[in-house]
Amino acid sequence: MSGWLFIIFLLLLGGLISTLGDLLGSKIGKARFSVLKLRPKKTAILITILTGSLISASSLFLVILVNRQLRLGLFKLGDLQKKLQENKQVLIPLKKEREKLEKKIKAKETEFKQLEKNILALRSGKFVIRSGQSLVIAEISSSNQEDIKSQIEQIIINANNYTYKIVKPKNKEVRNVLLLRKNHIDEMQNTILNGGNWVINIKSVRNVLSGENYVYAFPELIENKTIVRKGEKITKIDFKQESFNKKYFGDKVNFLISSSLAEVKRRGSLTNEIKLRSDSLKELRDLLNKENKTNFELEAISLSDSRTIQPVIIEFNINYPKS
Repeated sequence: MSGWLFIIFLLLLGGLISTLGDLLGSKIGKARFSVLKLRPKKTAILITILTGSLISASSLFLVILVNRQLRLGLFKLGDLQKKLQENKQVLIPLKKEREKLEKKIKAKETEFKQLEKNILALRSGKFVIRSGQSLVIAEISSSNQEDIKSQIEQIIINANNYTYKIVKPKNKEVRNVLLLRKNHIDEMQNTILNGGNWVINIKSVRNVLSGENYVYAFPELIENKTIVRKGEKITKIDFKQESFNKKYFGDKVNFLISSSLAEVKRRGSLTNEIKLRSDSLKELRDLLNKENKTNFELEAISLSDSRTIQPVIIEFNINYPKS
């Protein structure tokens, strides 16, 4: 039943019952009928009251019969309120979890936007410092805590000055842009204090664009050890007669130098290039032209002891196979 029809029905029903009650009261009054030993006039009033109550009761009954929501509200309101309160209690942790998820989503969106920005910058070559790039490399060794602290502070200052000149080349006044975690510095200081020779390599944590206000860095502590010794053979390569020509010779020499660099890096060297004794390549060419032999081993020999951050200098040595 629609709302308007239901209202019209209630009005008609109320009018009908009130009319019947009025007629009934009038007849009872005229007949001087008495109920419960009441005077006829009071009996008529009682009938009128009962009629009004009947109108209210029938209206309420019909509304309850037709409207399910009202039935639930009248007879199950307490249970509904209790369930509502329980649901609210259940929703509290869910709401908190939702807030956490929204924060994570926002953080990921920010991270994604930064990643997009970095990719665009990488493609356009706008990065002035790459992730993992060394900002300063320095040797340090001491057993005095204050001396170690002073040396570390100076190394960080040097790294900051170098970084600032790269990130803000137009600014003359240098200020602090390098950020390192204090616990990393403390751990490094304690390790050095235990003894030994060390190398501090302060590296950028992420890619940095020109003009950025802060550069996050991480101090890497590496043992300062001997990488190669004087006269040591680092790598070697075979030359074969059947494929020997100028291009082949140049490619082989470059491959030998690259292999030597890879080997010293594997051992822990921080050098980025292998230095070749200035006249070594000329001596090699002259010797090959003189001997006219193309089956041999070409060796890369270290010319001096080299530690972790020291350059590695090599010369070539030809080793002919035994006939």
